[in-house]
Amino acid sequence: MCGIIGVIDRSRQCMDGSKIREALASMDERGSGEGSGYVAYGIYPDYKEYYALHVFFDNIREHKVPLEELLEKWGMIIHDEQIKTYEQPGLRKVHTPWRYFFRPNPSMMPKSTSPEEDIITSLVMKVNSERNGALIFSSGKNLGVFKAAGWPEDVANFYRIQDYKGYLWLAHNRYPTNTAGWWGGAHPFNLLNWSVVHNGEITSYGTNRRYIESFGYKCTMQTDTEVVAYLIDLLVRKHGLSEEMAVRAFAPPFWDEIDRMQKKDQELNQALRLAYGPALMNGPFAICVAKENLLCGFTDRIKLRPLVAAESGDRLFISSEEAAIRRIDDDVTNIRMPSAGEAVIGRLYA
Repeated sequence: MCGIIGVIDRSRQCMDGSKIREALASMDERGSGEGSGYVAYGIYPDYKEYYALHVFFDNIREHKVPLEELLEKWGMIIHDEQIKTYEQPGLRKVHTPWRYFFRPNPSMMPKSTSPEEDIITSLVMKVNSERNGALIFSSGKNLGVFKAAGWPEDVANFYRIQDYKGYLWLAHNRYPTNTAGWWGGAHPFNLLNWSVVHNGEITSYGTNRRYIESFGYKCTMQTDTEVVAYLIDLLVRKHGLSEEMAVRAFAPPFWDEIDRMQKKDQELNQALRLAYGPALMNGPFAICVAKENLLCGFTDRIKLRPLVAAESGDRLFISSEEAAIRRIDDDVTNIRMPSAGEAVIGRLYA
């Protein structure tokens, strides 16, 4: 269940959203019409120095002013506007999407090593946990998440995804299993410049959630995928691990495999298992993670969910299905199915 796809152009050549829409729509059988979404990087060049906060409002008149008062306590609103949407017969508009370009005031957190990012993280956690008619669902620089409860085509048409141009895209078609389908529960999930789409089920969610919340993160979106965005932020941004090491912590080798390794590799993997045991993710899953300079895909350590990678020139594709990749580019090469737990990573050239 669930269809995921990501593409990065390592030379930063931008692609409009028409092809990613077509690719995701080709996996309609993987969804249920209860949630779809897209994220694109590089879409706000005129405001690239500011955090683009995408917000769902339940009621503009009632909930917009309180949010703005909170934002102005922690920084400055540079510009805000309603995100343009277009009515679709198959999609019921239950929230009003809005965007703010926001500059945090670093002096508000003088003891922090990354005060701007910590301010944004704190704001997201506060607003989303209080659920006072506003939900921040996108909070990075020069990127934007666009999602709703609906089929991929309807959500794409609702936001006119084809009007946005980015050098990196993620998209997701949801089939909710353990939780209801709703706008906030649609993928991608985002925090700062991290965005995540996920196919499958994280059965270790309870352990993962308790672990991440001990560091001040709050899981409020009623789905297991949210915890992945916070875990990658913790391990890479806060703890300084590489993306490869973070993936190994999430989907590590089994202990008997570690026992057969050379001593150096054995010591490294033992240390990761001991230090980040609560971050280990069990269950059947395939995950794509994006950041402003990379696209990463990996599966659980038994590979109970499909994942395909392919390339074409400067572009790396990762998806649930090869057919979806070919909807974007039929000349792809180096098509392969990564091993269980293997990280497939594409980075910008510069």
